Amino acid sequence: MQVLEPLAVIKEFFSRAANAENVEEIAELISDDVDWYVAGDIGQVPWIGRRNGKSGAANFYAQIRAEITSERFELKDMLVQGNRVLAIGELASRVNRTGKLIESEFIFDFVVEQGVITRFRLFEDSFAVAQACV
Repeated sequence: MQVLEPLAVIKEFFSRAANAENVEEIAELISDDVDWYVAGDIGQVPWIGRRNGKSGAANFYAQIRAEITSERFELKDMLVQGNRVLAIGELASRVNRTGKLIESEFIFDFVVEQGVITRFRLFEDSFAVAQACV
C-alpha cells in the first residue's frame, strides 16, 4: 500500500471531518499514539483538552458533532514544510445548548508520519469558545 504524502493526508482528513458519517473513518488517519491537544477551558468546553489515540480523536469528533453545529468552515491556506502541515482558516459554529455563535480564525497544526497524523493542535480563540459555552 502506498503511503500518502502529508498534504494528501490532511486534505483527506478535512474531507472526512466534513463528510464522513462515522467518526471512525476520521480516526483511520490518526496514529495509535497521536499527540492530540486542543487548548482552552476544559471546565467549560467538553470537547477540548488532550486525547489519546484513534479512539480519542474519534471521541473528539463525536463530541464536536453533538455539541456544536458548524455554520461556516473555510480553509484559507495550507502550508507544508516536510512532514508538518498548517491549515489556516476561519470558522463559525453554534453551540447547541446555549445557541451562542463562536466565530474565530484558526490554525490546525499537524505532523504526519508514514501516512498518519502523529501530532494535532488546534489554535483558535479559546476565550470566545469558552464564553459561547456558558
